[in-house]
Amino acid sequence: MTHDADVLVIGGGVIGICTAYYLTERGRTVTVIEKGEVCSGSSYGNAGLIVPSHSVPLAAPGMVSQGLRWMFNPESPFYIKPRLDRELFSWLWKFRGACNAGHVRRAMPVIRDLSLASLRLYEELTTRDDLQFGFERRGLLVVFRSAEHLKEGSEEVRRLQDIGLEVSVLNGDEVRALEPHVRMNTAGGVFYHQDAHLIPAKFVRELARSVEKKGAAIHPSTEVLGFETAGRRVATVKTTRGDFSAQEIVLASGTWSPGIARDLRINLPMQPAKGYSVTVKRPESSPVIPMVLAEARVGVTPMGETLRFAGTLELAGLDFSINRRRVQAILRSVPEYLPDLNPANLELIEIWRGLRPCTPDGLPYLGRARRYDNLTIAAGHAMIGVSLGPVTGNLVSQVVAGETPWIDLTMFSVERFD
Repeated sequence: MTHDADVLVIGGGVIGICTAYYLTERGRTVTVIEKGEVCSGSSYGNAGLIVPSHSVPLAAPGMVSQGLRWMFNPESPFYIKPRLDRELFSWLWKFRGACNAGHVRRAMPVIRDLSLASLRLYEELTTRDDLQFGFERRGLLVVFRSAEHLKEGSEEVRRLQDIGLEVSVLNGDEVRALEPHVRMNTAGGVFYHQDAHLIPAKFVRELARSVEKKGAAIHPSTEVLGFETAGRRVATVKTTRGDFSAQEIVLASGTWSPGIARDLRINLPMQPAKGYSVTVKRPESSPVIPMVLAEARVGVTPMGETLRFAGTLELAGLDFSINRRRVQAILRSVPEYLPDLNPANLELIEIWRGLRPCTPDGLPYLGRARRYDNLTIAAGHAMIGVSLGPVTGNLVSQVVAGETPWIDLTMFSVERFD
């Protein structure tokens, strides 16, 4: 059986569903296919942060030396599972090449503009279609235990202030004043005024329902098996639920995108970076502002009636196992900063892990594939997929429509590593 579509979106995570939403807003007839369920990948259990504060790309000076210090400690925030893997070595070499000041200087204003535009789109979405997804704009508080690390963190603060972001460095008393009902061990912190947060799974699923109401078709449990091409067009997408043909195709499958693109002779260097989260029932004495526990690299996000602890970046390949030592490292760090929030004493709801799609330079692939006239790729958003979801969907809708995007996409070129 062959399904005919106007635009076919491959991927039912935050990027795919946001893309479907903005395409339907333009009057396009959209079909979404997803190998699992909608929002079953890294869009589900992440920290739910919308972060203009994260305008420094993952590939930045110092990351290589920091990673080397951490990589042999399986409980560290950044861990590389030792293995002989040609693709991993190639990725690490490209990552090393991108960790320079020039790359950061060029990338930061672009990530800033995308993040702030996405924040505005989120605010618009809260007023549309009765969407309820726990959106709150309360900023982000980065809490430091040591004055030494706070001083080190001030360098990034200056860089972000230089590109116009609203950032304040606070002493310990000022940090505690922002959260007067939560006891904290802190030497000070950094407050990012423009950040926001939401409940990520609720957002993606609410938006998917809205997309279906607008006439889109969503096919879960539909895995891509291969393609048929005709000249410069992708003619047919072959799946476990039949064939799909479409005028336009968007690949937005996160970690799975490189394997799918390989069948089309497109190279997308990417590594799955495993992250973990632990969600508990929210106690009475709980932060109302999302936090990052700086030295531990752990996020603490209030989400309605729950509280989520999230962190770690683990390069272990397509490995979905749960490393309990890494989970325990996250949980152990929380009471070191927030003595009254010991996860061992809280009601556990869920331990989760997911694979975040990381490119070597910390920037997503976004735009037309050079080889085909009807294929657009939107993948590789690493830890800021939720943050950049709406703006990515909006930009893809412009690309598919043949318009010139409002921002130059050269840095996000699909072929930049060829």
